[in-house]
Amino acid sequence: DFLEMDDKFVYKIKKQDEAMCTSVTMDFASGGDFTQYLSSFGWRQQRIGYLYGTFEDDNSVVVHTVYEPPQECTAEGFELMEDPRAEQVERLAEMLGMRRVGWIFAHPPREEGFMFSAEEVMFAAMEQLEAAQGVDKTPFVTIRCTVDPEDGSASVDPFQVSLQCMDMVAEGALGADPDNRSAVMVSPTFTAIKEGKRAETIESQFFLLTIPIKDHTSPILRRHFPMANRIGSTQSTDELKDLLSNPGGKSVTECLSDFHLLLFLMDFQDMFNWTNDMPKICEAVKNPDVELDEGYAMIIKGFAGMEI
Repeated sequence: DFLEMDDKFVYKIKKQDEAMCTSVTMDFASGGDFTQYLSSFGWRQQRIGYLYGTFEDDNSVVVHTVYEPPQECTAEGFELMEDPRAEQVERLAEMLGMRRVGWIFAHPPREEGFMFSAEEVMFAAMEQLEAAQGVDKTPFVTIRCTVDPEDGSASVDPFQVSLQCMDMVAEGALGADPDNRSAVMVSPTFTAIKEGKRAETIESQFFLLTIPIKDHTSPILRRHFPMANRIGSTQSTDELKDLLSNPGGKSVTECLSDFHLLLFLMDFQDMFNWTNDMPKICEAVKNPDVELDEGYAMIIKGFAGMEI
């Protein structure tokens, strides 16, 4: 029994051959908007967002939108703040037939070979654990963005962390190495054996799995309403009025087909009830065969301060 118990604290570090996710298809506008926002800060700080979309039968991921939670960021890390809209975001995704399928993070340029910090590896593992509801296979993905300091071009690359990494994080076996940001430290309670030798730290790259990525334009959602939780970005009825008054040939439903606009409407539960009204509005957004009830179009225009 003692030997069995001891084995639980010993990890033979192995490289995983294949990722669990087969590919990522990223909404072009959402990805571009995220990197452009970082570019406006000169890529001097980190930032994260949650990816919403679908897991497909072939274990690929299709991303339709990005939601950036409240956060405090520096050049070397991020801290998530309490989000009063957390439940709202998940409810809206569900109404649109979506779920959280990954997360995206951006960071300033780093020295060659420094891909993920220990904190980023552990955050990715925790997110995969939550998606898989334990140490199990999941297509849940991590997308890393940074900029080439030479030519200013942005790179957008998807990864996963290995099942072994998930297991070690779940057991509390990994932590940050104060002397090397690109490595994870093995807790003194555990033993890691890598290439036949005891390892007190492991390069974070050892746990990473690369995934192919391609672009698409979401057939469900568009990007034309101000993003939540950004400096200099305000969501208001004035913005809604401006959008509906200058639709550029788009129908009211097409104007409403923005995750952040729908999230804004959900702030006003007395007018847009989450149980009755929002599911009907979302059904019209996600299904082109369903027409938005004229009554809702009038209520939304009135809410925006437009003459009806």
